[in-house]
Amino acid sequence: RAATRAGSPAPVALAMASVSTTEHDLQYETCDAKNLGQGNFGTAKLMRLRSTGQLLAIKYIERGDKIDDNVKRELVNHRLLDHPNIIRFVECLLTPTHLAIVMEYAAGGELFERICSKGRFGEDEARFFFQQLISGLEYCHHHGVAHRDLKLENTLIDGSPTPRLKICDFGYSKHSLIDSETPAYIAPEVLSHKAYDGKAADVWSCGVTLYVMVVGAYPFEDPSDARNFRKTIARIVSVNYSFPANVALSEECKDLIRRIFVVDTARRFTIKDIKAHAWFQRNLPAELQNAVTNDGPPPSEMQDLDQLMRVVDAAKTRGAAAEGAARGGGDFYPDDDDDMMDDYAMTEENGVAIIPVAGVIGHKVSPVAKMLGAVDTVDVIAAIELAAEDDDIDTIILDID
Repeated sequence: RAATRAGSPAPVALAMASVSTTEHDLQYETCDAKNLGQGNFGTAKLMRLRSTGQLLAIKYIERGDKIDDNVKRELVNHRLLDHPNIIRFVECLLTPTHLAIVMEYAAGGELFERICSKGRFGEDEARFFFQQLISGLEYCHHHGVAHRDLKLENTLIDGSPTPRLKICDFGYSKHSLIDSETPAYIAPEVLSHKAYDGKAADVWSCGVTLYVMVVGAYPFEDPSDARNFRKTIARIVSVNYSFPANVALSEECKDLIRRIFVVDTARRFTIKDIKAHAWFQRNLPAELQNAVTNDGPPPSEMQDLDQLMRVVDAAKTRGAAAEGAARGGGDFYPDDDDDMMDDYAMTEENGVAIIPVAGVIGHKVSPVAKMLGAVDTVDVIAAIELAAEDDDIDTIILDID
């Protein structure tokens, strides 16, 4: 693909005559042993394009049931997005066991890590990143794409001297309501299990992000009982939060957060409202003053849509190598990196319980999972709390259909 601006991925040979499981190895090689990110839905690795040496991030999702029409839809959406504050999609490839999603690499890591290292941001630094977040999200919404999983862990920073924020992970695991250690970013309407406006829910998540940046804590968690997810959800639904007395915040900043944390989505601030707010407008960079309105990358820079669809459809079926792995054979990862699968192994013996919901089958089911009988958020939280009381289980992975 052709580079159209500084930091854009360099050309990559995209078109393939048919779905192949060898293109991945021909084009990319491992350049770093550590994972960029890992979760119950997939693992991201830092890879190098053999032809140019360019670094790219590749997310590996196991072939089979995890690859559904939702994944296909989100990949098609991501393919069309071209904005400086959004991780660029490059292409999808097939391996013997995984769907490989190739994306732009953000060398600065997660914004979450930057906050953790500082404790919290001053308002100027928080505003600098928040303005970029809103700019990227506005572009998504303009193109009919709701992220639905906005959180600091899904906002990356590039490696430039003046860091540029990059939104990533466009709902590839959107079927998972709670797939992290806290439900802190979830909007109250999402918890109702009814149809909701994804764009309004994104705005709520932006409010949580802003609060965490300026306060250094989640707004709806009880600091003395942070692992009590039931209490966190109750606080979200009742919009029960406060600004710590020991954190000096401007009234303008507090006002913006208050206008975002509104249960009634008809009264909640929109992206347009946020952009017009005085706190947001202060020190707004010239490049962010006008919305990016392009219609996506030129066709020559995008993977052929039919090819992408064929790759994703093929990934819905477990490959022969994957079937062999399931029977105790080998597995496929770049350079036979078995450590990735070892780290991702979800078994009771490793102290990890998989709680299947709505018929989703885990690798091995903890007795705790048997206590779960309904697809209700409160039941899910109760199961987590029960499992947390078991000293032999230190990680809970939810797979919510």
